[in-house]
Amino acid sequence: MMYEVIKAGERSFYIECPAKIGLVETGENEVVLIDSGSDKDAGKRVLRILTERGLKLRAVFNTHSHADHIGGNKYLQDQTGCDIYARGLERDFTNHTILEPMYLYGGYPIKDLKHKFLLAQESRAKELDEEILPGGLTAIPLPGHSFDKVGFRTADDVVYLADCLSSKATIEKYGIGFLVDAEMYIETLKKVSDMQAKLFIPSHAEASEDVREICEYNINAVMTAGERILDILREPKAFENVLSAVFKAYNMKMTVQQYALIGSTVRSYLTWLMNRGEIEYFIEDESLMWRRK
Repeated sequence: MMYEVIKAGERSFYIECPAKIGLVETGENEVVLIDSGSDKDAGKRVLRILTERGLKLRAVFNTHSHADHIGGNKYLQDQTGCDIYARGLERDFTNHTILEPMYLYGGYPIKDLKHKFLLAQESRAKELDEEILPGGLTAIPLPGHSFDKVGFRTADDVVYLADCLSSKATIEKYGIGFLVDAEMYIETLKKVSDMQAKLFIPSHAEASEDVREICEYNINAVMTAGERILDILREPKAFENVLSAVFKAYNMKMTVQQYALIGSTVRSYLTWLMNRGEIEYFIEDESLMWRRK
């Protein structure tokens, strides 16, 4: 059931929705949220839940700045006056949301990329520092999927992972998932695999007491994507041809949104493979070309 509140620990909960929202009790009738959902409607639903339970929203702690995690920020902030916090570049992107479709597209975004799935409403986010976290809540750096993404561990040993992990079903359906830095993402997955907690709550996978298997599954998906791109580059190709070949390899249908998301991801893979010394670029006939070494 969408927007059902599920108990995860003594004072920790999550709201079941397309990108799970954490809810942590921090005092008598006072809570903080981990992310805010995808849009104004998500914010309305969350506020209705809090109001029905007689709870006051103290703050929203954003794990990262993707629109499906910050989309409810503005509504909740306007309605309650709550503080919003995010770390580093995630704070900057939350305050200036045009940056999201702009960096995905590689220039000022075309109209079809300026919608709520990539362009959330701006909110007033402050820097997420350890000293502002309520007692017992700690931030865990988890970069790779996004620039300065964090997770959170609660006093009752629940860990909110946000977008560290994709479910097996998602990986089997799409094959290649969005990331900004493949090397950092793999390191994050290894770090998470070594963690222990009472319960792990990923945003787009089932809550679980043990995430080692799903971490390994996600690592294998990244490695497989890298190998496929290497195979594609058996013959030199311009980027657009690399991207087209990736879509065909994964049986994906290209849309403008997927062009931006997967295009940015493939560029990140190319950087990773180049840094590993496996591929190189060169310029030929006024085109930037890629090839295996």
